[in-house]
Amino acid sequence: MGLFPLHYIMKKCILIYDDDQEMLFLCKEILQGDKYHVETLTRCIHVIADIDLYKPDIILMDLWISEAGGEKAIITIKENPATQHIPVLIFSANVEVREICKRIHANGYIEKPFDIAALRQTIADNIL
Repeated sequence: MGLFPLHYIMKKCILIYDDDQEMLFLCKEILQGDKYHVETLTRCIHVIADIDLYKPDIILMDLWISEAGGEKAIITIKENPATQHIPVLIFSANVEVREICKRIHANGYIEKPFDIAALRQTIADNIL
């Protein structure tokens, strides 16, 4: 009693940052249906502490998230030796997403609005 089932422990964790609650709900529903453990946050100001808490296997980061901003948060993740190995995908409607991805060394991007099959495939291709 008190132990987590093995299938729960073995699930890959996806951490999604977005200030749009509906987008977070939609993504969580889709990805939990694919047997991922999904955590969602509307703020990224404490991104390293969040990573320490949730231990994600991949992060989806909106660029236009309030306070620190997704771009700054990704740079923080990629400059930290303890977190730089975690794949980070930009999750944005920004028309310059491809250039931003290269500039800040994100592992890839998912354009909004997104195709569900493309979302699933991009995550599967990049998750640890």
